[in-house]
Amino acid sequence: MSEKETREYAEKLANQLIRESPLGVELSDEQCDMLAGIIKVAGLREGEYLLEEGHVDDSLHVVVGGKLEVVKVDQGGEQVSLAVLHPGDMAGELGFVDGAPHSAGLRALGECEVFNIHRADFESLIAKDPDLVYKVMRAVMRTVHRILRRMNFQYIQLTDYILHQHGRY
Repeated sequence: MSEKETREYAEKLANQLIRESPLGVELSDEQCDMLAGIIKVAGLREGEYLLEEGHVDDSLHVVVGGKLEVVKVDQGGEQVSLAVLHPGDMAGELGFVDGAPHSAGLRALGECEVFNIHRADFESLIAKDPDLVYKVMRAVMRTVHRILRRMNFQYIQLTDYILHQHGRY
């Protein structure tokens, strides 16, 4: 395969990754191409960390293949598994938006592949296509909203169980 063919194949693959992710839901083909131009693809081995709790990372991550475990250190120093992310799931949304340290870590469960968008690269698209940036941020907020709804539901279930309310314990 020639260098040009290799580059075209990589661009097509990157476009497909964007199109199949939650970020590509509202994007046109041209916008997918533009966003695909700034993504980086990374592979992780079993047990390797993508993010560590307390560290700052300015990237948005989307799981392409495999699984990532969301882990947090409890008060006793033990790692607790909070969730498992599957292909299509996003991670690092809040750090991507506000630059705050991560509240949990992400560890690969087996071989895993993700694509990353660095905030500086993403912000470079504001002048070129503000509509693209708006649509991607809407996708990020939809994901954060879905996570918050799930956490609220789990909180209500736990409260009902602990306080023996509503006859559901």
